[in-house]
Amino acid sequence: MPLSAYRVVEIGDLPAASYAARLFADFGAEVVRVEPPEGAATRSFPPMIDTGGGRRASGWFAWLNYGKKSVALDASSPDGVAGLRALVAGADVFIDSRPPAARGDIADDPALVRVDLDWFGASGPYKDFHATDSVCRALAGFVQLIGPVEGPPLTLPDYQSAVTGGLSAFIPAMAALHRRAAGGAGARIATSVHEATIALAEYQATEAWALGAAQKRWGFNRFTPTYPMGVYRCKEGWIGITIVTPAQWKAFCELMGMEDLARHPDLVMGPERLARADMLEARFVPRFLDRTAAAWFASALELRLPFAIVPDMGEMLELPVFRERDAIVPITVGGRVVEAPGSPLHLTATPPRFGGAVPEIGAHTGAIVPRMRAAPLSTTAVPDGAGPLHGLRIVDLSMGWAGPICTRNLADLGADVIKVEACGYPDWWRGVDNRPAVVEQRLYEKSARFNVMNRGKRAITLDLTVPEGARLLKALVAGADAVIENYSSEVLPKMGLDYARLREVNPSVVMVSMAAFGASGAWRECRAYGSTLEQGSGLPSVGGRDGDPPMMNHLAYGDAVGGLNAASAMLVALMHRRRTGIGQHIDLSQVQCMLPYTAAWAIERSANGRLPPRRGNRHPAFAPHGVFACAGDDEWVLATAVDDAMWTRLCAVIGRTDLAGDPALRTAEGRRAQEDRIERAVGEWTRTRAPDEAMDALQRGGVAAGAVRTPLDLIDDPHLRARGFWQWIDRAYVGSHPQPSAPYRFDAGPVPVRAPAATLGQHNAEILGGILGLSAAELERLERDGVIGTAALPPAQRKARAAAV
Repeated sequence: MPLSAYRVVEIGDLPAASYAARLFADFGAEVVRVEPPEGAATRSFPPMIDTGGGRRASGWFAWLNYGKKSVALDASSPDGVAGLRALVAGADVFIDSRPPAARGDIADDPALVRVDLDWFGASGPYKDFHATDSVCRALAGFVQLIGPVEGPPLTLPDYQSAVTGGLSAFIPAMAALHRRAAGGAGARIATSVHEATIALAEYQATEAWALGAAQKRWGFNRFTPTYPMGVYRCKEGWIGITIVTPAQWKAFCELMGMEDLARHPDLVMGPERLARADMLEARFVPRFLDRTAAAWFASALELRLPFAIVPDMGEMLELPVFRERDAIVPITVGGRVVEAPGSPLHLTATPPRFGGAVPEIGAHTGAIVPRMRAAPLSTTAVPDGAGPLHGLRIVDLSMGWAGPICTRNLADLGADVIKVEACGYPDWWRGVDNRPAVVEQRLYEKSARFNVMNRGKRAITLDLTVPEGARLLKALVAGADAVIENYSSEVLPKMGLDYARLREVNPSVVMVSMAAFGASGAWRECRAYGSTLEQGSGLPSVGGRDGDPPMMNHLAYGDAVGGLNAASAMLVALMHRRRTGIGQHIDLSQVQCMLPYTAAWAIERSANGRLPPRRGNRHPAFAPHGVFACAGDDEWVLATAVDDAMWTRLCAVIGRTDLAGDPALRTAEGRRAQEDRIERAVGEWTRTRAPDEAMDALQRGGVAAGAVRTPLDLIDDPHLRARGFWQWIDRAYVGSHPQPSAPYRFDAGPVPVRAPAATLGQHNAEILGGILGLSAAELERLERDGVIGTAALPPAQRKARAAAV
């Protein structure tokens, strides 16, 4: 397997660290989970499942840790420290999520890749905060925009930042192993789970900054600027829809019998439609009740509309589209086999392990044999000051969010990323508004979302629909290490640019394809946005309050998630290529990339045959756990007591020692029985305080709490400011603007932003001339013929050119 040469040692209780380590195990690494003699704290985290003989085990721990080995030792004792040192001495990667004070100097080894994970990083005002997954998301701008207009904002209780944080630790660790394989040293990497979570809000933050206006909560399953987008009841089942472009709106209107609205001048773009949502939903919501979700989805496939059947957890586990791709795997825990989502990194030549067993506490204590580290594969070390992926060249055919955030990470880490667009078909995140004035004024160059996702890359234009454009792309791929694309599955084969054709010009190329449901199966031609991916995963079915429709958790949850998984998969495949010289196709299903976020519910459904009723902002283990109104308009704080001691401290902070002394409230079970009463008491206290005032008072008192930030709030967040998270750079058409840092750091400071996003075709001469050797005369001819250029074509010319092809 691609990572079988490596040993990974993991210690600490952050779920993000466990997921990062499990990604290594998925591809063959020997992963040693170090836990105290009584077992890791996450072994008692919900959901709890019956494993027979009166024993219960944590489904969450099982999912995070299958395929690993367990060594039990007391890392606070001299013998334990010595044992940990011995394990790390033979490791390639050491993942440590213990509190910084507990880490000590375990390894001073220049060849080791050491990854430290913290909720908020090792510096800044929040560094010592008591945190939970939901507190982290509240402070990352990932809660405020969800739920009813009147509030409170609604959020999933757990399990979300853990997965994003794990991916954001795995990516730089793999990059560091690439540097070491190329003859370089190891690295010490610090990953902030909070900053990793901001990947879901960063473009909204920068776009709000550019527009000078904060986002507001539009209501249940409503998010600006896309509309209609939501989950709707059908005759049978639920359907998720996302309508973005004017053409999609026209087709949607015709499908729903609203032909009179298809070309209405006040309904051209999403924001215009969102302002009239109540009127529009009165027209189309009742129409969905006429047919089943499956029937609506079939019609949408024919019309190429982004619809998705929204399954519940039981349905998700049985869907053929997932079963056929081995997306659901068996996990053996305590002698019982349950099912849950497996690795979504669908490498076709070197697939991940198909499930595995969960180790008993200390099952491998004393059995980890000494070993030599994996040797470098070359002696061409990375130059000083260069990123760990220096020397890799990636051809980026992707657009929007998912593919570009993948290649942004690779560019941040030193790869040479060449972005390919066409003047007649630029990246749609430059804008889908093709009205003549927008194109003539080049407003597409001012898109904040595009500029955030495409920094650090070089950019060219090539019309791939004509033979010369396709030929030049193949010439570029011939000298590249990898290619990434997120077109619908049938597009590149029609142009002769699919993996089979590109492999002819570069047999060792690694190619990532990112269709919504993958390149195979009945749903392979499904059109999708990030919202479609969340809908299709079933995650909305577990969110919200009992009786609510399935609750979407983000404007486009699946986009950033798909991109982080694509980067992870590409780095694994490129490591296999380094070791063997063999490339491969990565057939990534972006919906499958969302399944890990459902894992806790899926494994509970598999094990117990049912799920408890949805509880809104309440938590299955922590009580209380809620989003509480603060002083001001639409101001909130998320607060929780994660154990009985924190409950006592919470009562002290809010001045309710009478509650602390109530015997009925001394346990979480007792508090859950009286949560209404407790929430009233907490809410009375928070209503007289601003969110930051409430958060600071609770944190000083030892209580997990976080102000519920809007994405725009992140620009001036004191913690992010203290950590230098926002890097300000200049760009043509925009001027100085903020760029988010990567959530991982090498040594001390943020990974620097190397260059702003390129303007359309900015590097045509540099790449087509400098790399492919075209002369100035050839470049001029290509521009005259419309194969390359530096300005988007007006709509009329686009249509004329398309008709001529």
